[in-house]
Amino acid sequence: MIVKMKFINISGPRNDIDRVTDTYLSKYEIQLESALSELKTVDNLRPFVELNPYRDALSMANKFVGYLDNPDKIKPDVTLALNDMFELVRTANEEYEHLQEKKEKQKQVIEASRQKQQIIAPFQPLDCNLQEVLNYRFISYRFGKLPIEYYHKMQKYLVDDLDAIYVEGDRDDTYVYGAYFVSPGEAPKADAIFRSLHFERITLTDEYKGTPSQAYRALSREIDKSQKEIEALNQQIADFLTKQGPQLVAAQKRLQELSNNFDVRKMAARMEENKEDYYILCGWMAEDDVEKFTEEIKNDDKVFVVVEEERDKYFGEPPTKLENPKLFKPFEMYVQMYGLPAHNEMDPTIFVALTYSFIFGAMFGDVGQGLLLLIGGGLLYHFKKIPLAGIVSCAGFFSTIFGFLFGSIFGFEDIIQPLWLRPIDHMTTLPFIGKLNTVFIVAVAFGMGVIIFAMILHIINAARSHDVEATWFDINGVAGLVFYASIVAVIVLFMTGHKTPAGWVLAIMFGIPLLLILFREPLTKKIEKKSDKMEESKAMFLIQGFFELFETLLSYFSNTLSFVRIGAFAVSHAAMMEVVLMLAGVEEGNPNWIVIVLGNLFVCGMEGLIVGIQVLRLEYYEMFSRFYSGSGHAFSPYTQKTESNSKK
Repeated sequence: MIVKMKFINISGPRNDIDRVTDTYLSKYEIQLESALSELKTVDNLRPFVELNPYRDALSMANKFVGYLDNPDKIKPDVTLALNDMFELVRTANEEYEHLQEKKEKQKQVIEASRQKQQIIAPFQPLDCNLQEVLNYRFISYRFGKLPIEYYHKMQKYLVDDLDAIYVEGDRDDTYVYGAYFVSPGEAPKADAIFRSLHFERITLTDEYKGTPSQAYRALSREIDKSQKEIEALNQQIADFLTKQGPQLVAAQKRLQELSNNFDVRKMAARMEENKEDYYILCGWMAEDDVEKFTEEIKNDDKVFVVVEEERDKYFGEPPTKLENPKLFKPFEMYVQMYGLPAHNEMDPTIFVALTYSFIFGAMFGDVGQGLLLLIGGGLLYHFKKIPLAGIVSCAGFFSTIFGFLFGSIFGFEDIIQPLWLRPIDHMTTLPFIGKLNTVFIVAVAFGMGVIIFAMILHIINAARSHDVEATWFDINGVAGLVFYASIVAVIVLFMTGHKTPAGWVLAIMFGIPLLLILFREPLTKKIEKKSDKMEESKAMFLIQGFFELFETLLSYFSNTLSFVRIGAFAVSHAAMMEVVLMLAGVEEGNPNWIVIVLGNLFVCGMEGLIVGIQVLRLEYYEMFSRFYSGSGHAFSPYTQKTESNSKK
């Protein structure tokens, strides 16, 4: 059902807007509209230009609450005053930043130590005291790396001619790391030779203590020490957040409310009159909420409320808020996918819920598979609140019912007797047609009934909108209903062996509605007393009208036959399960239960998906298109009504 909306104006002293928003409006759902845009006839309106004082504190509170584990399960401490919340967030931020700064320093220590390790690591095999080497006075040294191919050339051709000693360290796929030692007098010559061998020098400083291996291990100990310090700091942060958790959650929620309330100013307007400064708020509210709100503020002399009557006629369409029983609420998803109903339309949710579930059940009738959908979808909807799961559960319920009607349980048709018929083999004899599967006939008959009902809904919606043409002369209006219902009546009489009406009666039943549909535009203008001239000539009007009538007749025929798919899928479902049982060897008396289980799961998943899509197609193209426009826009309150708000 569509909740009836009222447009209200709220005003009062400018400095009282926060109290009104926090005390009253936070209890109700109201879709605020821009007062500057809506109240165009009011003079001297100005916007609010104040900055939100809660935004920065809220941002920090959101950050800290985000660090908490399962903040939704933390019971907030509601004893904090507003100033205490600001102080809490400020001190929490200072403490957190202080600990984070300590962590950052330790991370820098780790990074520097790892860089030093990368430098010293290749020289670990060298058994020398680095501080002694770095302070040699009568021996020159060079630490670095040689490409492997040049190292081999040096070993083969130059090692006997070098007046230097090369001590090898580690090596990898590309380089041999090490150091060469030479007397100061021979150093220039050695340097030249090693440069020709592409020796890359690596500078070591006196920061390293002991041998390269000892220096590397010392750096590892320093890294471990810093990592332990970081772990200790992380624990301090965790303990701090855990201790402050209830207060932080309370502050975050309250600051969020206050920030939202303050942001109401974006939709408000200011008005100065006789040196008095007022605020003005306006928007849509549910009729029941309006009554409660006006009753609550009747003794508050600082709040003035005006409920606008006939507001939708002058200032646009009211927003749409759907409110349906819990059983049908998941089907609102399908309605919203097509488009929300306008305020003067009927809410088709219950119609969709009943027809969708019924048709799905007829196309997918099986007791066992229906129960799987019913239970699985129901559990998923209960715990996860997924609308599609609720739809699947309802569809599964009707699948179970039709499973009993068809006598099918997990594809087995010899366990229970059908309460109605077996879709795959039950036939009916019709005049001029012969034998035809019964479910096909019933599906078409059901489709005729649904189409007629959809036309009735169209007439009701059109009458609500005071649309003369759509009500009386549209192909889905009264004229279309009379024509289609007459065809259905004649077909039923003929197929059941009853006498059909006389020719002149049929001419009236079919001819008059078609003429009304053909001349709907001039008839509407005549009734509405409009004198607009026809844009095209009379001949062109008749030709165009003839082809439109021909298209209408084809659409009636094709839309009706479209419901044959209900019977087709009922038969195909039974046929697919026969194939599964055949593959499982049921006929031989020694069934393979693994094949039966997997086959049922496959059919349940694949065919269930296909049937679900086909039923949705029937809903949208054969039903919705006849009576429903879906031109409404969603009701969007500035804040959602919560249990805590309602208790304020």
